[in-house]
Amino acid sequence: MKALVYKGISEKSFEEHEKPRIINPTDAIIKITKTTICGTDLHILKGDLPSCSPGRILGHEGVGIVDEVGPAVTAFKPGDHVLISCVSACGKCEYCRRGMFSHCTTGGWILGNTIDGTQAEYVRTPHADTSLYPIATGADEEALVMLSDILPTGFECGVLNGKVQPGNTIAIVGSGPVGLAALLTAQLYTPARIIMIDLDDNRLAIAKRFGATETVNSTDGNAAATVMQMTENRGVDTAIEAVGVPATFELCEQIIGPGGVIANVGVHGKPVALHLETLWDRNIAITTRLVDTSSTPALLKIVASNRIDAKLLITHHFRLDQILDAYDTFGRAAETKALKVIINA
Repeated sequence: MKALVYKGISEKSFEEHEKPRIINPTDAIIKITKTTICGTDLHILKGDLPSCSPGRILGHEGVGIVDEVGPAVTAFKPGDHVLISCVSACGKCEYCRRGMFSHCTTGGWILGNTIDGTQAEYVRTPHADTSLYPIATGADEEALVMLSDILPTGFECGVLNGKVQPGNTIAIVGSGPVGLAALLTAQLYTPARIIMIDLDDNRLAIAKRFGATETVNSTDGNAAATVMQMTENRGVDTAIEAVGVPATFELCEQIIGPGGVIANVGVHGKPVALHLETLWDRNIAITTRLVDTSSTPALLKIVASNRIDAKLLITHHFRLDQILDAYDTFGRAAETKALKVIINA
């Protein structure tokens, strides 16, 4: 089969690769029909995630058709159309029993990280019964690709961890795909104000269309002062960090109000300063999380009922044999205006 293979820092190749096979009785082999590229894939290529070794097929999102199942798989059969969760969960270990599927002792975020992923013609999915979701006949499979990772990530790591409440003022730092996913799902909790912060006017304009009440371009370095002025020096109730660089997390520290929550979503590859000299008496909380995908069943219903239009996040389409072009487009998002790209396998 053909697959996108990580070759080392800044190196990748679209090449022939052995088709996956059943290893454990709970495995399933999925023929990929649609996949995408995540910002985390770019972090891997930058060398930010040493857990991913050269030779690994990248990708942890997608939908497809069951090709083969192991003897212990009971919920799915060949021919079923399925959504692939970015997190593989056994459902039995201590962490899974606590709902922390991302820390499953034999799973977690392993696809495209420590085992081969979805940017290929086929993928092996461990713990298939508890890591795949059936796709209803007639469902929009492009929209469902957004439920593999990005919508649950924005919702769980940003909105839920950030304790967004009705009437709150929240700020989302980063208007890329994850930040926009947090914006879309935050509106389920009717905050009074959603302030989107980014360097890119195009993405800020998209954020306004998606429901942001206000936007701030942070290019001039005055974003913190602007937000404080907008909130009459109170700061925000929730600050969601959706980029993964030191400057954006420190911006969240500067704009959080007393009793507020800083919810980190971004993947950080470098140390970040924690300014306790200004935060120690502010009654704030700082949360971190790797998406557990525990919200996926609810989000599937919300998307199916059209409460959230997940397709809003899709800007470009490619064939699998164009995946190197897709990476180029996604990696130059400021120029190409890319959000999420759909890759048809």
